[in-house]
Amino acid sequence: MLTEAQFLKEVDTHVMEVLRDDGVYRHIRFREPGTMMQHFDLITWPGYLCYCGDMGTFVFTRLEDMFQFFRTDRRGSDRLYINKSYWSEKLIAVDGHRDGGKAKEFSADLFKNAVNRYRIDWIRTTKERGWLDKEQRRELWEDVDNTVLYRLVDGEHYAMTAAYEFTHRVGGHEFSFQDLWDHTLTEYTHRFVWCCYALAW
Repeated sequence: MLTEAQFLKEVDTHVMEVLRDDGVYRHIRFREPGTMMQHFDLITWPGYLCYCGDMGTFVFTRLEDMFQFFRTDRRGSDRLYINKSYWSEKLIAVDGHRDGGKAKEFSADLFKNAVNRYRIDWIRTTKERGWLDKEQRRELWEDVDNTVLYRLVDGEHYAMTAAYEFTHRVGGHEFSFQDLWDHTLTEYTHRFVWCCYALAW
């Protein structure tokens, strides 16, 4: 996940250029002089703010003057304050260039963590109750690796399908991934977090 320090390093040489400043009608560009690398524009009109640049396009709506909505200097800290959850609720449009855009995406790491929690908890239970021996527990572990986690190379759809369809039966007991949808398996995209830091900056 992008940190404030990483973001600040990436915009260290950026300068601000005011292209329009007419009440809530604004167009402001931020970039390193002579390049468009990691540049971004902020465009506002009544009730809206559009962030666009190398990290995509994000359009927010909430207040008449959206600069007021994103002001973070009133928090009395030198740190950049961002509120990904609340700010993402105010999104009305997202574009991420040719690959499409979104504020959140499937996380392979969160998926692995959820799958591992399921199988570790179940293996502990079977060990405590004497249901499975060491070899049977190892077989379950490998079956999950080979049938479910292996599908992550094919993407979210295949991994989730493999998890929902997975069943391991041994010694009169059955293991499956029930209620996997209750787990948070998405995280904010790098582009959206970069946008949030840019807005606070």
